Amino acid sequence: MIKDLVRSQRAYYNTGETRSLKFRRSALARLRGALRAWEPRIKEALYLDLGKSGVESYMCELGMCLASLSEASSHLKRWMKPRRVSTPLSQFPGSSRVIPEPYGVVLIISPWNYPLLLSLDPLISAIAAGNCCILKPSRQTPHVAGVMAEMLSLIFPREYVAVVQGGGDFSDELLEQEFDYIFFTGSPRVGRKVMAAAAKHLTPVTLELGGKSPCIVDETTPLALAARRIAFGKVTNAGQTCVAPDYLLIHHGVQEEFVAEFTRAVHEMLGEQPLQNPDYVHIINASHFERLCGLMQDVRVCSGGGADPDTLLIEPTLLGDVKPESACMQEEIFGPLLPMITYEELSEVERFINARPKPLACYIFTSRSKTRERLLRSISSGGVCVNDTVVHLAVPSLPFGGVGESGMGAYHGRHGFNTFSHDKGVLCRGTWPDLPFRYMPWTRFKERLLRFFLR
Repeated sequence: MIKDLVRSQRAYYNTGETRSLKFRRSALARLRGALRAWEPRIKEALYLDLGKSGVESYMCELGMCLASLSEASSHLKRWMKPRRVSTPLSQFPGSSRVIPEPYGVVLIISPWNYPLLLSLDPLISAIAAGNCCILKPSRQTPHVAGVMAEMLSLIFPREYVAVVQGGGDFSDELLEQEFDYIFFTGSPRVGRKVMAAAAKHLTPVTLELGGKSPCIVDETTPLALAARRIAFGKVTNAGQTCVAPDYLLIHHGVQEEFVAEFTRAVHEMLGEQPLQNPDYVHIINASHFERLCGLMQDVRVCSGGGADPDTLLIEPTLLGDVKPESACMQEEIFGPLLPMITYEELSEVERFINARPKPLACYIFTSRSKTRERLLRSISSGGVCVNDTVVHLAVPSLPFGGVGESGMGAYHGRHGFNTFSHDKGVLCRGTWPDLPFRYMPWTRFKERLLRFFLR
């Protein structure tokens, strides 16, 4: 079945139908109209799968998809336009240009934590670039996957855009097929598997992974604001976000005050009893819930700590007395827990982060421009947000992607169009004059001319 689907998409792509500006704009417009019309069902599905409120569903998923559609629709003509580039004197007479062309049939594998956004955002980029697409959503969020499958089947023919569902053996069969590009969002463990499968066909990949994104708070930071924005990063989707602040490196002189401000910020957002708030997202499943609870065992709970196994809810929680060897520092948390490690000198922060795999995001809270610029130079990460958390994802002009173990490649806006496009270099030569010095037999005079033109 999968092999037949890939074959039908390749045949459709080869007709050239998907490549025109008119077709791409029409496809983006149909998707925008569908998202508007299906908004109630999408929000209901997000609530059933994750417990997301209508406001959070729009802010973090549906609204960002609509923003991506606006960005692509507005700039698509310019993105598609061939770019003139300089031509060296050695190729006179001639002109050079770069033509972005679609890869062909692409596979998009999306995760469960933002099941709509992380499916449709790369799909928007792939459509804008002129590709045919097979979308594989997570089986952990069946309601959203079902709604997307039904919605997309009504606006696009299956040979153009298709949603396929299944797990385990089905995913293995999917990865055995020969695609022209694979875009994967998920864990580094599965990312390695995807890359190994792609290597069999020399298929290019983008891997959007994760990692332990550090959050640095120095002694000059306005703590009330910093605490509120860091709490936002942990309250949103209950911290089940690939760029959520994963651990806190905080100046020892402000830790106690930060704990108080963080607690106050959580109570302002969720109330005095966070586990009773109907708008707070639950943990995806029981095994993930148990894993998170286990990470609180060998450390001190400084704020929060409440958990309800019946509703799979865990309070936003600050953890103290954390050591590098603590369990919560050995893996990406992907939940509402935030370990704290204190420091005295900025060099300690740099050494600590640089001794570990490069993170997907780095958050810097400081009022000193020198501190900001120093950390931007000394720490490598997929992206950086200064004096806030998570929201750099909402800037479509910024590339979003990882580096090292946090991923490879980037997307969003123009960067997404580029990811799903191959830049084809074209040199157009004139027919006269045909300079003779490049042809054998060689002479000293020809060598001097070659050295002149190729210097």
